[in-house]
Amino acid sequence: MAAYRSALKLLRIPFSLFLMPVFWFGISALRGPLDWPRVLGAFAVLHLLVYPASNGYNSYYDRDEGSIGGLKAPPKVTPELLRLVYLFDALGLAGALLLGWRFAALVLGYALVSKAYSYEGIRLKKYPLWSTAVVVVFQGAYTFLLAQVGAGAGAGPGALFEKTNLLLSLVSSLFLCGSYPLTQIYQHQEDARRGDRTLSLRLGVRGTFVFAALGLLAGAATLALAYWLRGELRALLIFAVATGPVLALFGRWVWLAWPDPTHANHTWTMRMNLVSSVCLSAAFLATLLWGR
Repeated sequence: MAAYRSALKLLRIPFSLFLMPVFWFGISALRGPLDWPRVLGAFAVLHLLVYPASNGYNSYYDRDEGSIGGLKAPPKVTPELLRLVYLFDALGLAGALLLGWRFAALVLGYALVSKAYSYEGIRLKKYPLWSTAVVVVFQGAYTFLLAQVGAGAGAGPGALFEKTNLLLSLVSSLFLCGSYPLTQIYQHQEDARRGDRTLSLRLGVRGTFVFAALGLLAGAATLALAYWLRGELRALLIFAVATGPVLALFGRWVWLAWPDPTHANHTWTMRMNLVSSVCLSAAFLATLLWGR
């Protein structure tokens, strides 16, 4: 049991909650009444089962010796970790099936792609452009639409494939495009040791900050356009107010790390992840609740 308790840490369940903003963004974009039991069920399937399984599988093949997302000092990888991964995958698919076969099929697609990202026989993570494209699409627009299907949308093409809904799904990918390299910025030595030429490693510390700023700016501009087309300017105001702390923290981080790259470390990355996750989730939840 001690080995399983140690392996459970590598599933990094609390870290999975950093992915909440995309889920709540997708739900907040739905129009009409919500089936809250379905919404909460979909949330639990993704954040408590599917994402932790993906985290654990990534840790199994990475075998990190230094800090990783959510863990300052990760335990050693053991065979028990892979067993837990498969258990969480099975439970996630079973839970998804309770919400419908379409949701389950999309969850299965996400799980398979996340494994291709890390699996040593494929390991998309080795390729900076491919890995970035996979994360940007599957943790962005794909998850945005996945959340909506889990909530019960998709009976007809109107909800999912309405043009402004697709534009908002694009926003989630643009935000991921900006934030994803920041999650790699403190792992340059680990990634280089394994031969993983990540996008952040290729860009360098300063290049990562510039790339992130451009991606996030593009996402914010597209979000403003989508909310304007939908006549939801109040939602845009909520977003602008809620992301103020994120912009302040990002500016402070760049100010410190630009002349001194040692500030591009695990502590600052996790701080940025936490603040942005909380603020964005709060913005989309406020949009969701206030709008209804």
